[in-house]
Amino acid sequence: MSHPDLFDVAIVGYGPTGAVAAGLLGQHGIRTWVCDRQHGVYDKPRAIALDHEIMRVFQELHIAQALQPHMEPFTNSEFFGVDGQLIKCMSTIAPPYPLGYAPSIVFSQPPLEALLRERVAALPSVTVALGQSVIDLSQDEKAATLTVQDENGLRQQVRARYVIGCDGASSFVRQKTGLPLDDLGFDEPWLVVDLLVNDSGLAKLPRTSVQFCEPQRPTTLVIGPGRHRRWELAINPGEDPQQLATPEGVWSLLSRWLTPQDATLWRQASYRFHALVAQRWRQGRIFLAGDAAHQQPPFLGQGMCQGIRDAANLCWKLQAVLQHHASDNLLDTYGDERQQHVRELTTRIKGIGQLVGERDPAKARARDAKLLAECGGVVQPTPRQNVQPALSKGLLSDAGRGPVGTLFPQPWLSGDTAPCRMDERWGTGWRLVLCAAAPPEASAATVSFNAMPLQVCQLGQSGFVETEGVVSNWLQTHQAMAVVVRPDHYVYAIATDPEQLHSQLIQLQQALRPA
Repeated sequence: MSHPDLFDVAIVGYGPTGAVAAGLLGQHGIRTWVCDRQHGVYDKPRAIALDHEIMRVFQELHIAQALQPHMEPFTNSEFFGVDGQLIKCMSTIAPPYPLGYAPSIVFSQPPLEALLRERVAALPSVTVALGQSVIDLSQDEKAATLTVQDENGLRQQVRARYVIGCDGASSFVRQKTGLPLDDLGFDEPWLVVDLLVNDSGLAKLPRTSVQFCEPQRPTTLVIGPGRHRRWELAINPGEDPQQLATPEGVWSLLSRWLTPQDATLWRQASYRFHALVAQRWRQGRIFLAGDAAHQQPPFLGQGMCQGIRDAANLCWKLQAVLQHHASDNLLDTYGDERQQHVRELTTRIKGIGQLVGERDPAKARARDAKLLAECGGVVQPTPRQNVQPALSKGLLSDAGRGPVGTLFPQPWLSGDTAPCRMDERWGTGWRLVLCAAAPPEASAATVSFNAMPLQVCQLGQSGFVETEGVVSNWLQTHQAMAVVVRPDHYVYAIATDPEQLHSQLIQLQQALRPA
């Protein structure tokens, strides 16, 4: 067994969450080791939806532009009740988009993962070990030790100051560390079918995504990018999931919409949809992220998004501890923040699933009548992003106060040759955003802030002239002179005057300072 090297961070699992974590750490020079049992990218789609927060992370990783050919804006989702009537509609908002991207997007997962791996491969501080399984894990006061075995049975040890378990729903890291999952009360069998539809098939299908809220078989149809269409169909009691996942079983269920002459099967698989969240996300030097920490039903397409939010939250904090000498206690806020957010969003997703999946005909009709009565018989679109909760605990100056804990916008800024997004010009570290009328004392409040690099951006001044008024409208709405924005783009604090800002920066410095 080879002598273990010491890395800053070891990542177990190289799916989207692990790859994003490796990229975010690696491009800041964090010495990172990442492994996976498989060698290549899985060639079939699993996740199909992402949102503008995740696109902002991909922008930080410099793959957002390359991803454009593999994604499209998400269509509206129309919900139809027992008698085929429209009972609900989920939509996107109109431009200007608050984060610089369409708020809801459909995409193809294999090319995304390939782009993520290509980005990580270009980072000299990251070591990628494929075809490797972690078979043991321990930790002491200085580091964690992973015992890794390749396909030929050869073993080695890897030492790292911190470990992130991104190894999926059956996570070895979670099991080894004894971090239990809480069941939020959702357990249903569904069949997921992905098709590449030809012209004859496209002519037969709806132009929007659809939730068929029908008691006899609740069904979801998602319009993916290009010719990709996905069905998620509830499996009824007494049905054999394995038989339904055969081509014959699939086409029998899809005969309402298509024939085998209309499309090519890309993937079909039966799943049990769960709502599970880890009770604790950290044990010493070891953290959970992605499906290792939580699983949720797919009704708002948030599974992959949740894992990438985990990576974005944890990685800037690891960087702060490893490079800027922030307190290790900062890492405790990862689990505090993400568990609360995941629990709340999963509960909301579960509610959508229960609305779609009501199996009692009388209760389903009552649901339809209630929804129609609430809107006066005229269904109004509800933006999907309205279901996203804010952070309500953790590293926040005053959780629950106005926009504290929400995402700060990313405006388009004017440039010498072409407009660019805010993060491209001002970076993604700690930022102090000032309104155009902020007095000089506001910038002076940062003089004593030396816990972390802090970028000062004043609206209307050089380099911060926006083209659509997104930030100026935001500041006016919240009556803010100044906003302190975290590296993951969540609002740490808002201030109405320089004195309040000074106090908030002192509070932040104390929170980040090593004990």
